[in-house]
Amino acid sequence: MIDQDSRFLVVVPTFNEADNITRIVPQILEEDRRIDVVVVDDNSPDGTGALAQDLSEKSERVHVLHRTGKNGIGPAYLEAFKWGLARDYALLFEMDADFSHDPSALPRFIAKAAEFDVVLGSRYVEGRVTVTNWPMSRLLVSYFGSRYAQFVTRLPVRDATGGFNCWHRRVLASLDFSRIESNGYTFQIELKLRAWRKGFTLTEIPIVFEERESGESKMSKKIVREAIWKLWKLRLLDLTGRL
Repeated sequence: MIDQDSRFLVVVPTFNEADNITRIVPQILEEDRRIDVVVVDDNSPDGTGALAQDLSEKSERVHVLHRTGKNGIGPAYLEAFKWGLARDYALLFEMDADFSHDPSALPRFIAKAAEFDVVLGSRYVEGRVTVTNWPMSRLLVSYFGSRYAQFVTRLPVRDATGGFNCWHRRVLASLDFSRIESNGYTFQIELKLRAWRKGFTLTEIPIVFEERESGESKMSKKIVREAIWKLWKLRLLDLTGRL
């Protein structure tokens, strides 16, 4: 049950986000007094981790997990989820550090979480595409990538690869993190698929996805290649009851 005494955790993984981290964290905190932030930094050479640590020393609502290297977004989220579950947060969020996800959308996620176990921020609901400042090539890869994931896994969501999501603690607590091998886009798909197959309710709310204001995208051809074959592995595990 979510009430005024509930506590929420927004997980923000970072690698070289020095231009963004000191701006995004305060904006997240402003959206609801019940929100804390944990920054998971992969030893960013641009000093992101040190900036996040400085924020944490100024506010008890900001925390930092320092990792030793660039090990991928999937392991970063799983480490933060374990950290958050151990501290009894009622809702745990995934959110990018680069302002592609608007902090002002957080209250809508919280409100919808009163009805559903998982709330997904979607770029492809209500019959429109809500992405700005993307080149057509990237938009097509993202859109058809989500449709491809939906086709292969049968996952009943339009934006399977989206990374702005809200999870009730009961959902994450039910998952065996040691069995999750995916990274990148596939991590987002696998997490949703495992939750759905356990019978949890998923819903999508429309978000506007903005191209990052500064810094470099973490998308790569390797991540796309991984997604293509790992989706079929997930499908096979699902069909054989081993997911």
